[in-house]
Amino acid sequence: MNVYDSAKMADVLAPHGYGLADSVDDADLVILNTCHIREKAAEKLYSDLGRLRIIKTARQALGKDLRIAVAGCVAQAQGDEILSRAPYTDLVVGPQSYQNLPELLAQAEIAGTRPAAVDFPEVSKFDGLADATQSGPAAFLTIQEGCDRFCTFCVVPYTRGAEYSRPVSDVVAEARRLVDLGARELTLLGQNVNAYHGAGDDGGAVSLAGLVRVLAEVPGLDRLRYTTSHPQDMTDDLIAAHGDSPKLMPALHLPVQSGSDRILAAMNRRHRADDYFRTIDALRIARPGMAISSDFIVGFPGETDDEFQATLDLVDHVQFAGAYSFKYSPRPGTPAADLDQVPEAVKTARLDVLQTLLDGQRDSFNRRAVGHTNAVLLERSGRHPGQLIGRTPYNQAIYVDADPDQLGTVVDVKITATKPNSLAGEIVGFKPPTETVMATGGVR
Repeated sequence: MNVYDSAKMADVLAPHGYGLADSVDDADLVILNTCHIREKAAEKLYSDLGRLRIIKTARQALGKDLRIAVAGCVAQAQGDEILSRAPYTDLVVGPQSYQNLPELLAQAEIAGTRPAAVDFPEVSKFDGLADATQSGPAAFLTIQEGCDRFCTFCVVPYTRGAEYSRPVSDVVAEARRLVDLGARELTLLGQNVNAYHGAGDDGGAVSLAGLVRVLAEVPGLDRLRYTTSHPQDMTDDLIAAHGDSPKLMPALHLPVQSGSDRILAAMNRRHRADDYFRTIDALRIARPGMAISSDFIVGFPGETDDEFQATLDLVDHVQFAGAYSFKYSPRPGTPAADLDQVPEAVKTARLDVLQTLLDGQRDSFNRRAVGHTNAVLLERSGRHPGQLIGRTPYNQAIYVDADPDQLGTVVDVKITATKPNSLAGEIVGFKPPTETVMATGGVR
């Protein structure tokens, strides 16, 4: 979502004479777009600000200046603290106020103030954001923001606010524009995206499954994905959509966080391990070969060895294609931050065990793909001349030798080898635009 938000900030500033710079040395304005999910991200912010201060001071010695802005969830949560700890910061802006960036910059430049826009305005920011001006073959599209779940470890409800779903007509209009700019795949974004309930043309609420079916009719749009989801919001109609909507790719990121029912309750996740198992089984019945990825937190306050073992058991049962796993990081203002913490050494040891297991499952998933042919959207150039990078329907990165003019096309690729975090393959066929992409060679 921060990638999408960064692009939107660039679109908002473009009519005011701003364009993307190649480096900080070439920039008149630097915007640090931040995440507040883990403590490490917030710490990195102040380290980056320190480096920017040196550049700003050098510029000022030459009679020039560098404007520094902090955006995103850390700005929302720590706006006043940022301005106090880093007084050379010119402004802070939270996720709901990006549409006001030109006015905030004018206040900083003309009035000499250091504005902090960290409120939750009544009017949706999407009503004031500019239309996209560029897009790659695969693009992001935010359809939902905020979260009403209030997991005890999470700051999202406090930094992104309550759940808000964009109207279907607005989503479709932006999707059409992105396709006109060259997108063939869209990833629908939301903090809790499968809780989407945007207003339809008749005023009634439309579910994510209904939105997927509407977007599947957009000419030129070949592939759809969505992230990130909550297990409780994997409704029957959404599970069914994975089986009857061929443009919806057979890969789903569905965070579970823990395999222990007691820990899940302490996290306020409102689902049990068995609930997760039933959802995964239903998805794999609806779409055989479905690739499942997830998120895990180890060392949540009070987690015992047996409860950590329950997480390992869940991982062994589900068999994931990939996962993100982290040590629990106390976030100020969240209920879990005040609980008894697991020693850091214990968290580190558990994370090593979990990541070894997850890495093995990812590698096994990738190895089983060798020899199969998949439809691959070529998204960007590789490191070497004559190399392009794409993704399989199962969300695996894959490198192929291809002509630059094949960028943005969907090609049939035979998978020939695995790499630590990707695949290698060779092109064996071509799919023209607007042809429905069907995944082949699926693996469990």
